[in-house]
Amino acid sequence: MGRHKKTIGIIGSMDAEIAQYLKNSEPERTTDWNGITFHEAGLFGKSTVIVKSGVGKVFAAMVCERLIDIYGPVAVVFTGVAGALNSELDIGDVVLSKTCIQHDVDVQALGFMRGTIPYTELREFKADEKLLEIAQCTKLGSKKIIAGRILTGDQFITKKEMNEHKYLTDELHGDAIEMEGGSIAQVCTLNKIPFIIVRTVSDRADGTAASDFNKFLPVVARNSFDVVRNLLLNYRDGR
Repeated sequence: MGRHKKTIGIIGSMDAEIAQYLKNSEPERTTDWNGITFHEAGLFGKSTVIVKSGVGKVFAAMVCERLIDIYGPVAVVFTGVAGALNSELDIGDVVLSKTCIQHDVDVQALGFMRGTIPYTELREFKADEKLLEIAQCTKLGSKKIIAGRILTGDQFITKKEMNEHKYLTDELHGDAIEMEGGSIAQVCTLNKIPFIIVRTVSDRADGTAASDFNKFLPVVARNSFDVVRNLLLNYRDGR
């Protein structure tokens, strides 16, 4: 597998977030790089590379760049779970990244708007419109699927932190919060690779966030899988 094939990259930060893809795939080859395993596999009729990035922005960006450099994907999908910021979202609902912002990039003291990468015009990273359109058509039974704003930062936010971080909703108008998507979005944008972040709500970023996350992670990851299945069955690499 390589650049001669129209490969789609699928990234998740934890084992539970990529387990369904590996279970349903047709394995071709695995390659280890610095302790990270890239799985080349057929999935729903598409050539894919499935990889667990690890948690946090640095791991995610590093693995995404490696994926792009080695496999030359026509699109990248980052999938997994997130905390809900939008009060209308419940556990199991899915948020698609219409836009991503890194909420922990804060250089306002030098005159930059929160989320702006200093000395650039990079702030809001927009998902590919075709990927977004296809993903929104996924049927999830009783669960909602929305296109919204996903906020990324290297923190697991609970109720205590929410009381100190009103800007997540009041200023940045986030719908969901997680720890990797914004860095994936930045890497893909700079490499001109179509991308989408698919996040299923596993907790409400409130007083029950930690227990909800651990309890529902294996279950809600299934909804992300359903969205990715629909993407793979219907995406034609935008050409």
